[in-house]
Amino acid sequence: MSDVETTLRGPEAYKIAGRALGLMERHQVWPTALNFELWTHFVADPDGALARELTRLISLGEPLTELLSEELAATYLPKAKLNEQIRDAGDLLSKELESVSKAIQDAQKSNAAYGKTLNGAAKELDASQDVGKLKAVVSGLADATRRVQKENKSLETRLAESTAEVDRLREHLEQVRRDATTDGLTNLANRKAFDEELDRACSEADEAGTTICLAVLDIDHFKGFNDTWGHQTGDQVIRYVASVIGRVAAPPRFAARYGGEEFAMIFPRESAAMVAGTLEEIRVEVSSRMLKRRSTNEDLGAITISSGFAERRPGETGHSVMERADAALYTSKRGGRNRVTAAESKPDSANAA
Repeated sequence: MSDVETTLRGPEAYKIAGRALGLMERHQVWPTALNFELWTHFVADPDGALARELTRLISLGEPLTELLSEELAATYLPKAKLNEQIRDAGDLLSKELESVSKAIQDAQKSNAAYGKTLNGAAKELDASQDVGKLKAVVSGLADATRRVQKENKSLETRLAESTAEVDRLREHLEQVRRDATTDGLTNLANRKAFDEELDRACSEADEAGTTICLAVLDIDHFKGFNDTWGHQTGDQVIRYVASVIGRVAAPPRFAARYGGEEFAMIFPRESAAMVAGTLEEIRVEVSSRMLKRRSTNEDLGAITISSGFAERRPGETGHSVMERADAALYTSKRGGRNRVTAAESKPDSANAA
């Protein structure tokens, strides 16, 4: 999830949405879903590439048409760019496969014609005793054989080229898939990937009769820190915490940035005691380091994280276990923060102060 998308899922989102609608009305832009997405990104990231381009177009008096909105979305909105990349790769793959299919069809026709030539030559050889005719037949067969060999060689080359191109397209699509499931700030998995992995892990656990623990981790007092030091320094802190989490999240464990300053982890086949130990290890490492502001080298002090975790019950949905882990996190927050809490048997949905 991008930083803009994270902002649009935070407490400032309603203000941003109101300002976006006001700007759309001022510039006589219809409030379609696409236009609303463009203008909320404009407001949320006023120094970003999309905002700069919209500002330039407005200064030039360009009419903000639906076609222009679609072009801007394809260029600057992550989802639209992703869909375009997938569509382009799919088009290229279809063309490549069509080209290969044609090459194979041509080779089949050539081989069929060669078969007819062989049949005709066989009949002539059986019927003729004339040496001159026999030589002509053999010469014709040799010529036909060379043509088929040349065409087969060309087909082999074309198939080799196509195999390389298909491999390249497959790698490109795999990279697109990785980009679509990776958080750009931390390089951990994003929320979409986490939700998919949690569903998969729950299904696997039900089939195998094994356990899963789910943990939610949150940076303490992050909003105040962000307000004091700014978003860039806040991003530095998020990346630091992500690096600590990432070091202990080797497969089959799975870690993701769930949104903003919140992270989530899946622990397949691990006991509650093992998970509690790992979360404590993360908590201690995060709080043990005195951070410095990268741009000015100012001391930022230590930061802390709170976490909660829940052991999944047989047949329990991912959403339900996530709610219990969240409730345990809120218990950590209410208890003074900088601590690890296991979920109780009945989730407590009260929010932390």
